[in-house]
Amino acid sequence: MLKIIKHSLREYKTPAIMTMILVIIEGILECMIPFTIAQLITGVRAGDMATIQSYGLRLILLALFSLLTGAGAGFASADAVTGLSRNLRKDMFAKIQTFSFENIDKFSTPSIVTRLTTDVMNVQQSFMMIIRMVMRAPVMILFATIMALRISSEISMLFLGLIPIVAICLFGIVRLVMPIFRKAFHKYDDLNASIEEDVEGIRVVKAYVHEDLEIQKFEKASANLRNDFTKAERILAWNMPILQLCIYSVITIVLYLGSMTIIESQGLKLNVGGISSIVTYGMQILMSLNILSMVFTMISMSMESAERIEEILDEEPRIKDPKDPVFTVENGSIDFENVYFAYGPNSADVLKDINLHIAEGETIGIVGGTGSSKTTLISLISRLYDVTAGRVRVGGRDVREYDLAALRDAVSVVLQKNVLFSGTIKDNMRWGNKNATDEEIVEACKLAQADEFISTFPKGYDTYIEQGGTNVSGGQKQRLCIARALLKKPKVLILDDSTSAVDTYTDALIRKAFREYLPQTTKIIIAQRISSVQDCDRIIVMHNGEINGIGNHEELLKSNDIYREVYESQQRKAVEE
Repeated sequence: MLKIIKHSLREYKTPAIMTMILVIIEGILECMIPFTIAQLITGVRAGDMATIQSYGLRLILLALFSLLTGAGAGFASADAVTGLSRNLRKDMFAKIQTFSFENIDKFSTPSIVTRLTTDVMNVQQSFMMIIRMVMRAPVMILFATIMALRISSEISMLFLGLIPIVAICLFGIVRLVMPIFRKAFHKYDDLNASIEEDVEGIRVVKAYVHEDLEIQKFEKASANLRNDFTKAERILAWNMPILQLCIYSVITIVLYLGSMTIIESQGLKLNVGGISSIVTYGMQILMSLNILSMVFTMISMSMESAERIEEILDEEPRIKDPKDPVFTVENGSIDFENVYFAYGPNSADVLKDINLHIAEGETIGIVGGTGSSKTTLISLISRLYDVTAGRVRVGGRDVREYDLAALRDAVSVVLQKNVLFSGTIKDNMRWGNKNATDEEIVEACKLAQADEFISTFPKGYDTYIEQGGTNVSGGQKQRLCIARALLKKPKVLILDDSTSAVDTYTDALIRKAFREYLPQTTKIIIAQRISSVQDCDRIIVMHNGEINGIGNHEELLKSNDIYREVYESQQRKAVEE
């Protein structure tokens, strides 16, 4: 945990150091107050108002300086703690942006969200305790012990004898709860996964009337988390009874011995003021031990959080820029040369011996059944994944030679899952080209057949899109995503089943726009409908991760059984409808 704190504290080191200094001063001042009170009680003669006023002024100044240093420590720690959490989230989010799909798959989205929120909050709380309580408690124990020894070394030994007993009990409790907290914390991911899945799929949940089932699933995840925390809290509940037993036992003994000393004059040189001060110092010592035990409990929880955060920060992106990257993609030609791909070292190949040449400006259709690896194939072009063997070339160069930003700017992909972000339509369009003019946005939307429905909105292109595009239909979302891709004017345009929610007439208009607006752009269209690809220059038929056939529509109808079967099935369905 100290490693990530040191890394992310940066510009907030000064307030963190100031907090620790002020907390130490505050602890020393608090330890001086009981000693001064003892002197006031025992060292003032009746009617000696000058001495009383002197001690009174000294107490007021001690209390005032203690208050000021405490307030200063509070302000400084707030700055340091919130700054640390800000930098931690910033560092993690920046690192996540460098991740490839493979890195994201390794952690899972719910786990990443938990690390950015709950885990950072736990580290923040622990850091606050470290710079305040962990600095304060040892100072209080040390100085309270010294001051108590100055008053009466014999009776003060009672506290010194109890310190290890209390410490063993309290820290033993901490050791018991640490494994439970570690176990419980991993269950946050399951809980977040349940929430995310339910919220994203709320329409499906309601359509199938599965609200009760989802509630049961959530309650199960929540109950598992609750059971672990309840078990931990029941163990922690012993902290206070043990502490109180020790405190009141010591106070009783001190008062008894002190009273006997005063009454019987046994030569221990202890008076009423001394007894009062020793009791106060005893309370300070034992309460400081309790604070330390609670701090270590929190730190034990946050250690797990810190490790999870460190996993993100230490994760190396599987896909990186080369040392001397190429920043210009000359053209949209694409070559697959003996390409194999698997999603992991222990996984089977999902692409096998792919050899394919696509010329610049060519329009290619890709069809195949579910699981035939169509999407995986096109993911290699923009280097969302790297090949396991072989190579993919774009513009005559291996994609691994390019600067990632330059390559992905040249290859525009409309993925199978269309995503719009909260903001206006114009804001979403400028994801494709941040400098696009209003006229260019309108032109792109017209080509994507989106202008027609945008014009019906009261605010037109300034219409606000809700998060995830929930206030537009599936077909409208697809056309907006296509328009956004067109604004990039890419060398390669890939549509991954991106017109499935539009009618065949609109689909045909979109493909016509591609031919006329982007004649030099290489276009790859993945589709389930044969009508969406039948006018392509060539069509690739995928089956079990391999190329089963290549040709135009007429050629494949004659030579490829899979293509012909899909086409005839869709034709029969169209006639029946």
